[in-house]
This record gives sequence, structure tokens and C-alpha cells, in this order.
Amino acid sequence: MMRTAQVARLKSLSTPIPGFLSSICSMFLLFAFQQIRDFHIAKTDEDIGYYVGFVGSAFMFGRFFTSVLWGMIADRYGRKPVVIFGTIAMVIFNTLFGLSTNFWMALSARFLLGSLCGILGPMRAYASEICRKEYQSLGMSITSTAWGLGLVIGPALGGFLAQPAEKFPNVFSQESLFGRFPYFLPCLVISIFALVVTFMCFWLPETLHFHTKKDEEHEEFCNSFETITYESDRKTFLQDSEETCPSSQQSLLKNWPLMSSIIVYCVFQLHDMAYSEIFPLWAVSPRSYGGLSYSSSDVGEVLAISGFGLLLFQLLGYPQMERTFGPVMLSRIGAVATIALLSSYPFIAMLSGVTLTLMINCASLLKNVLSVSITTGLFLLQNRAVMQRQRGAANGIAMSAMSLFKAIGPAGGGAIFSWAQKRRNASFLPGAHMVFFILNVVEVIALIMTFKPFLALPDDNIL
Repeated sequence: MMRTAQVARLKSLSTPIPGFLSSICSMFLLFAFQQIRDFHIAKTDEDIGYYVGFVGSAFMFGRFFTSVLWGMIADRYGRKPVVIFGTIAMVIFNTLFGLSTNFWMALSARFLLGSLCGILGPMRAYASEICRKEYQSLGMSITSTAWGLGLVIGPALGGFLAQPAEKFPNVFSQESLFGRFPYFLPCLVISIFALVVTFMCFWLPETLHFHTKKDEEHEEFCNSFETITYESDRKTFLQDSEETCPSSQQSLLKNWPLMSSIIVYCVFQLHDMAYSEIFPLWAVSPRSYGGLSYSSSDVGEVLAISGFGLLLFQLLGYPQMERTFGPVMLSRIGAVATIALLSSYPFIAMLSGVTLTLMINCASLLKNVLSVSITTGLFLLQNRAVMQRQRGAANGIAMSAMSLFKAIGPAGGGAIFSWAQKRRNASFLPGAHMVFFILNVVEVIALIMTFKPFLALPDDNIL
């Protein structure tokens, strides 16, 4: 038994690297303002935020258009080829993004990166297949953790390595490659990492062939009624077929347990993406505007600490909690805790010194832990709602829908923050209070959707 658990953990640990790689491309968030300013496309500083939103949304729009296609390809040809192709695309287009000399080149590179890097959906299917059911929560939690780590480490890495000629003049001169392309270094580091991951993926075992023989016999059984000539035998056989394969030929779009979990997941992701856009803006804004007056390096440190704590929780805490409460109840607890936590953010901004540092790090860590816990639970529901042969397409649908909501998140979050800053002297929910209130409204909507009759659970799922 102990050996089986160790094997499951080892297999689980092989799945998260591509997901981490996919999300770490969010590194541009901390240097996006400076990069767009250097392109000289915005007429005023106030206009820069709009162009930043376009670049941020381009990646998700690209993913929205192609995720279903990549899921279908993964179902037909395997998870592994899609992952390898995606990591190669990341090497190419992430490098081009770092070498961008104008806004349209950067926008195109991000869009093509999102379109051709169809990693995350197949890796979610892979994580649910590489482990037996009792270890699926471990595999999915590690995959979700890798994604969450990328989202926090990516911006931290971008903020630290961007403009190296200004930050490290003794190492990088203004005439060097990194001086002429000040945002190339963080992109290059991630591209090199992606190249290493590409070679590592060749040793990943393929999972699509698991249970293939059984599935073929199952499908042959379901279709063999055409050879039965006697009506009485045909009726008996049809009854058996309906019992043994009720959903094998069912359209994924008519699978309500799947579609309801995807919709709930998208609403939670809309909240998380808007938060990811708002948090750095709020942290670097002046105290007179209700912010923390942090530098980009300070924000990067907060995100890095959050990532380390998130890793420990997901590896050691989440699997046990999922077995105790179940994925849905755990998501509900996470949503309620998130609402209470975000309500405290405007009051945290009133602190200073060591107290502020301690509180904001704890709050950021807790927020990321809650977010990834919710996401992991919904991942589990989605993969348990379909058969193995449909998981690639099902995760493709989820990724397309999620990408559309995530494309809206940055623009919506930035617009809400800008609007709230103009009403910081209002009597009702001034400034940052309104920002986090709106985020909580979205979280409440998502929480309500986790209850029946909206959210339908697979038959074998126990709350």
C-alpha cells in the first residue's frame, strides 16, 4: 500500500511542470506599464492602462479560439504530442515577445502564444488519468498548484529581471542586447526553461491508451445491436446498452454535470483574473489613493512568498482536506473565506511598517491558497463528469470558456480600479472599498452557483 502511494505521488509530480510553464508567462504583468510606455503608442499616461489590457487579453483570446481544437487533438492523438508542441510554441513566441519593438508585435506574439500553446487542458486530463481515483485529488492539486505558482512567480520574475541594464549596470551595459531590449531577459529565462521542459516531456508516459481495449469492447457492445434481428432480443439488448453506456455517445454540451461545473469555474476565474489585475495596481498606488505605495519589487516579493506557501499547502494539506470535506464543500468554504478576506484589504492599507508587511503577506498567501483550492475542486468535478476518451475535449471546452472570462477580467478589473480611484472621497464605499466590494459580489454569485439546482454532481461524487 505504501509503495502504491509513493508511485502515485511520483506520477503526480511529473504532471505539473507544463502547467507551471503555461501560467508563468503572466510575468509581463509587472513590467507591462513600462513596456507599453516605451512603445510610445499611448498619448498620455492615463491611456497606457488600456493598451496593457489589450496585451493581457490577447493571450486569453488566443486560447479561447483554439482550446477546444487542442482538446480534440489530444483525445485523438494523445496528450503528450499536444504538450510537446505547446512547449515548443512557448519557446518561439515568448522569445519574440521579449524582442518586441512595437505594440503590434507584442500583441501578435501574445495572441499566437495563447493560440498555439494548448497545454493546460490536456495536462488537466493527464493529471486525472495518471493516478488512480483515490489519488486524483493529489494529482489535480499539484497541477493547480503549478498553475498558481506560475501566476505568482511569473510576475515576480518579470519585475526582478526586467530592465537589467538599469537595475544591474555593472553586469549589463546599455549597449548590450539586454540594454537594447530591456524586457528580453525574463522572456529568455522562461524560454530556456520551456526548452528544458520540452525535452523532459518526451519521457512522460502517454495516458490515452489506458483502458483502450476495454473501451473498444465497450463500444462494440453498444453498437452491436444492429446485428440482432429478433425484436425481443433487440429490446433486451437496448436495455442493457442504456445501463452500461448512458453517456458514452452523449454530447458534451448536453452533459449538465460537466457544463454546470465549467460555468461555475468560469465565474470564479473571472474573479481571480480581475483580482490578479487589481492587486498590483492597488499595491503600487499611493496611500492617498488607498494603496500601499509599494514598488514593483515589493509586490514581486509578496507574490513570491505567496507562491512558496501555496506549494506547501497544496502538497501537504489539500488532498487530506478534499477527502474530508469533498471538492464542492471545500470550494464553498474557500469562497466564504475569500469574501471575508477581501473585505479586510482596505483596512490593511491603513497599517504601516512591519505590521503591514506581515499582514499583506499573510493575506496574499491565504487568498492564493483559497483560490487554488476552489479551482482544484472544480477541476475534479469536470474530469469525473466525463469518460476518459472525452476528457481532452471536455477540458478544451472548459479552457475556451475560462479564457473568454479571463480575457474580460484584466480589462474589467483595470476599468473598475480606475473608476474607483475617482470616487475615493465618496461617502459610500470610497476608493478601494468599492473595488473589493465588487470583487466580493462576483464571488458571492459564484458561491450561490455551487448549490443545487444549478450545480449538478456526477453520480459517484459525494459531497
